Amino acid sequence: MFHRITRSVAAFACLALAASPALSEQVEINTANGKASVVVEPKNLVVFDIGAVDNLNALGVQPAGVVNKMYVDYLDGVQSEADVIGTLFEPDFEAINALEPQLIIVGGRSSKQTKPLSELAPTIDMTPSSSEVSVTLLAHLEAYGKIFNKQDEAAELSRNYNNLLEQVKAAVKGKGKALFVLTNGPKVSVFGPGSRFGWFHDELEIEPAMAEVAVASHGEAVSFEYIQKANPDWLLVMDRATAIGSDAENARQVLDNELVASTTAWKKGQVIYLDPAATYIAQGGYQATTRIFKQLIEAFNK
Repeated sequence: MFHRITRSVAAFACLALAASPALSEQVEINTANGKASVVVEPKNLVVFDIGAVDNLNALGVQPAGVVNKMYVDYLDGVQSEADVIGTLFEPDFEAINALEPQLIIVGGRSSKQTKPLSELAPTIDMTPSSSEVSVTLLAHLEAYGKIFNKQDEAAELSRNYNNLLEQVKAAVKGKGKALFVLTNGPKVSVFGPGSRFGWFHDELEIEPAMAEVAVASHGEAVSFEYIQKANPDWLLVMDRATAIGSDAENARQVLDNELVASTTAWKKGQVIYLDPAATYIAQGGYQATTRIFKQLIEAFNK
């Protein structure tokens, strides 16, 4: 009898150890803070970064918890199937704790919450790079493919991404110079090579209309006279107010004036109003970036 009990206890202990998260299969991935070991197929995934939600959705992965507002219409289905775990800047620690996640993903605006969130569950910072957008995006797809056993899907998305990237480069080649303009209500800023949106020039090889633009996270504030003087062949316009659902003047209203109308871009109808959510909110996301690619390919090939 004693031996039977001992064997039963031992068998139960083995089963318990096998089910223990500590002994679950792990993979090593690269994060914004270096290498990290992450459990494979983590349960009750919580995601704060919109670009990460975008990538995971492209791979067919549904998070258990996301932020209250994502401002990205093609991710509405994801949000409707997930619990709210706070905002981009303020996590709801009680809601997160109730989900008992095995992994939390932060990035960009939510990266400052890495440390406090790591006290609840393993937390990785997947902030995308603004200087190496393609390299980071493809690395993130590969990492998520490993974590969620979606390697084949990640490889297919990567192939499609690279194909579209080459199409963009071919479409913009020899088509003239462009100025990247961000409007925020009546305020106007420009971004050049090496800046937050410099990848449009640095990676897509769109020739800049003004090479000397201050490199700053919020761009260089400029006047309409500046845009007139730059006289770009193309205007790449990012409407922040629309991206965040503000009632402020939209980009079309702000730029509709005599000074901007005198530029080559305006006269030739070469003003591209970039997808606001894809460009500003879901940065680093596969779906967001390929949407931008397709928009540019269509515009430059007209």
